[in-house]
Amino acid sequence: MNQFKALTYSALALATLSLSSCNDWLTEETPGTTKVSEFFTSLSTAEAVVNAAYVPMTWEFGTTYYPEWYFGDIVSDDALKGGQDINDGADLRELENFKANSDNEILLGYYRAQWQGIQRANLAIDEIPTTRIETEGDEAEKQAKYRDRYLGEAYFLRGFYYFRLARMFGGMPLIDYVIKSSNQWAQTRSTMDETLNFAIEDFKRAENLLWEKDKYSNEELGRATKGAAQAMLLKANLYRADYLRNAGNETEAQKYFAEAAKWGKEVIKSRQYSLWPNYLDNFRLANENGRESVFEIQYTEEATSDYGGEGYTRGTMTTILQRSRSSAFGEAGWGYDRPTQNLYNEYEAGDARRDETILVPTDVQIETPAQEIYCGDRMLNRKYAMYNDGANGGIYKLAHATRSPKNNIQIRYADVLLMYAEACCESGDLPSAKSALKEVRDRAGLSQFPYTAVIQGKTVTFNDNQDDLRKAIRHERRVELAMEGHRWFDITRWGIAKETMDTYMAGETKEAKELYGTFQKGKHELFPIPSKEIDLSGIEQNPNW
Repeated sequence: MNQFKALTYSALALATLSLSSCNDWLTEETPGTTKVSEFFTSLSTAEAVVNAAYVPMTWEFGTTYYPEWYFGDIVSDDALKGGQDINDGADLRELENFKANSDNEILLGYYRAQWQGIQRANLAIDEIPTTRIETEGDEAEKQAKYRDRYLGEAYFLRGFYYFRLARMFGGMPLIDYVIKSSNQWAQTRSTMDETLNFAIEDFKRAENLLWEKDKYSNEELGRATKGAAQAMLLKANLYRADYLRNAGNETEAQKYFAEAAKWGKEVIKSRQYSLWPNYLDNFRLANENGRESVFEIQYTEEATSDYGGEGYTRGTMTTILQRSRSSAFGEAGWGYDRPTQNLYNEYEAGDARRDETILVPTDVQIETPAQEIYCGDRMLNRKYAMYNDGANGGIYKLAHATRSPKNNIQIRYADVLLMYAEACCESGDLPSAKSALKEVRDRAGLSQFPYTAVIQGKTVTFNDNQDDLRKAIRHERRVELAMEGHRWFDITRWGIAKETMDTYMAGETKEAKELYGTFQKGKHELFPIPSKEIDLSGIEQNPNW
């Protein structure tokens, strides 16, 4: 097993939560606690506190469930909620139909997890530079490099959590210190642009301190790398450019499209990443943290916490949530995150990625001697169901039905290529955009831009101009990254959520009972700040909520 999967969630890492500095509003020291100044005495303690900062991104279950694909897939036109029936998962049904309010427990769980990550990253950033190196010579130099890398990981993680908050909820309070008292809870919101800039500056610091992927041992794979920081600089600058464009500031937007392209080129030039020959290779357990992986959230089957919960170690709940509700060997799932007919129709003829993404009702599971229809009358997400396409076919049997070791891919190289293509297209470098798009479509065995294809039942011609190249890249992002939690965030940053969701909800007639909401422009691009957090901090609610 990848050692980082275990170390990240160790009791030592979580012990940092009980350090007395986080409780210094008490009048007396708590017996048995350790002062922060006494804790950071070695490189291993610096590693432990960074490990603790990774943990909140793995949380999917506390008082309720809140995996990120709830928002990226199900709120979009890519996926339906699914479940046993329309009433299964009421809070998620509200999100799917734009009926959720600030009391939605899914939003609360997600919001709090990101702030937990920021608090832990701030502790690491504050204290790691003071970690003593008690050796000399070459060993001291080696330890200093590790200390710097751990600091880089902490900056990466703080930027990562802030980026997540910004694209979900908008501008956030910018806190670069450890909150030690409830008196510090009251904070003022910054703007979306300021929040994205804050994350970008953290990613820049991280990029300067982190190592390339090939400098990490196999046991360390899964930790933030220089390439991961560069990819997030590409992504965050792209979002910033889109936000500025939507606000009517095209001049500033162009500056950040160019900045995004610069960082995308750095990832490509590093030669640390490449596409797997076969698309489905990305989703095999044996290939986790492999050649196409830029950053993944780590999970392990050897866990102490079910359903992605908040125990010391955790397996993901995604697999059990997305598996079929029927099973030949007693491992039924919950049937969530069902691909839509709209998504199915987006694929061009001959695009193998469709069948490598979507399980259809005729797919079967095989567990000798039993064989049965797997999907029933539903389509399901193949990527995280741990589908076995080997000699026996069917679905992998889990060692534990309530947890899975399947990592959650946050960034892979195909995503980098398409973001780079987008940034180049928007900044006027059409040849570079076409080249990056070609690399992704070559693997899929599809015609190169410009081309004609049948999409959504209509013949579509992409001519050789910037506008059609933009449309082709957006189409490619949807089919390449389908059911990986990207779609909602793409259509909102592109400013096309209203027309996209109206068309989808009107056309997905088979699911009319499940889809009954209406997207409101100027409101639903962001989710509401949870009311419980407003009560604690006095933070201002988003517009029209």
